[in-house]
Amino acid sequence: MSSGDPDAERRSTRLGGWLLAVILVAVVVPVLAGDQRRFPYYSQELSWELCDTPSVDTPGVECADVTVPLDYSDPDGRTLTVVISRVPATDPDRRRGILLSNPGGPGAAGLDAPALLGDVLSPDVLAQYDLIGMDPRGVGASDPTEPCGWPVSEAVRSAGPTAAGFDEEVVFASELAAACLDGDIEKLRQITTRNTARDMDLIRAVLGEEKINFFGLSYGTYLGAVFTEMFPERSDRIVLDSAIDPDRYWTGLVQDWGPADEIAFDDWARWAAARNSTYRLGATVPEVRATVDALYQRTAREPIMVDGYPIDGHIFPFILHNVLRSYQVNDTMAATVRDIADAAAGDSSSSAESGLGELLELLYTGENSELMIIACGDSEAPHDPQWYRRNIENTRTSQPLFGAMANNIQPCAFWPRPVEPATVVRNAVPVLIVQATGDARTPYSEAVQLHRHLSESRLVTLQDVRIHLTFRPGLSTCVNEAINGYLGTGRLPATDITCTTDQPIQ
Repeated sequence: MSSGDPDAERRSTRLGGWLLAVILVAVVVPVLAGDQRRFPYYSQELSWELCDTPSVDTPGVECADVTVPLDYSDPDGRTLTVVISRVPATDPDRRRGILLSNPGGPGAAGLDAPALLGDVLSPDVLAQYDLIGMDPRGVGASDPTEPCGWPVSEAVRSAGPTAAGFDEEVVFASELAAACLDGDIEKLRQITTRNTARDMDLIRAVLGEEKINFFGLSYGTYLGAVFTEMFPERSDRIVLDSAIDPDRYWTGLVQDWGPADEIAFDDWARWAAARNSTYRLGATVPEVRATVDALYQRTAREPIMVDGYPIDGHIFPFILHNVLRSYQVNDTMAATVRDIADAAAGDSSSSAESGLGELLELLYTGENSELMIIACGDSEAPHDPQWYRRNIENTRTSQPLFGAMANNIQPCAFWPRPVEPATVVRNAVPVLIVQATGDARTPYSEAVQLHRHLSESRLVTLQDVRIHLTFRPGLSTCVNEAINGYLGTGRLPATDITCTTDQPIQ
């Protein structure tokens, strides 16, 4: 996710590189932070071996198992195994601690920390830190939750352009929720961000560290912000790239995708219109939008078949949303729309340039239920279907392509109340927040709000760029120097700063 290579970006866009106990937990947390002798998990010894998991591509990375309680309010109860990875600091004499990272999600595996950060961290930073990756509880190699048996991969779907589509989605979302809640519900309800933050603190202690340095991307910024609230005294140098406002997570964040995606779409449409001779989608922004809207309306009447997979009004906006997150894949987005338009005209095979066939295969054969399990376990969503219906209808004019997706009902509407309240983040931990103004996945307004919640933070703005995740080779030296400078010296910029890309965006 950190690569600036457009081919790597295309790979990552296939699915996004695409969520009474409260009283007891309030008693346990001070024990974890203060008196480790009373909590035996902190005294466990780790056994490091070369990683043997498909998610780690980097040679020489070591992995170890950490035992954590399923429920921190019941430390004598069930346990989970959280797998962590390690790449030692390159200069043992200068080593100052650990740099733990999270690549996003919710529900993304994060063991291969070198692949995530190794090509953008400076030699000075690599000399000082052991890079620590982890698959969060319930994800990847860390006692993963059982698949729910969904018939589709994603629960983020659109109600479609018609009122009837929403009625279908109410039934479908309830069925997705029921499929998950029919399993190990005791475990499922403890797969939360707050518990992952507790796991991070336990990992810190087991590794013999006083504090955690942390780099969070996308959802990882929410995890990092939650950690600073729960364990401010254990938070050292924290960098949050492409940030989420905890007050908006999860339902509000998804709602914020609507207007952000519409703006991103018009930005892409300007690019496509300038290349109408290649993609034949329209010579002006309104023409490109009309082409896409006509396809959207068509999918509601009859699915468009591509490589044997149906594209209906429920997944068409998600496909667009998936690729709009970066200007670096404008050509992929254009090829995707061209393939769908050609399929509507009778040519149902996808092109290699779009990768649409691969994405559709993932959407219909994979399962990303971990995202919903975490999101629904973190923050309660409105339960009344009419709340969603009203929001959809109220945004049909201003958000014609994405309002019915951003405001659609999801399985969280049918989920039990979380075991803990959502975390309210308000603290003075020094944090570096980095955000692109054109980010459609975590809109810029979310970073601004998080900056306000973290009173001693600094905000680095990447101006006039539509991209999600800013710490990349070759994108902005200004951004990379701000991040590496903070991790290397511990000194935040004196004020908020604004950066630009190294090269003009074509």
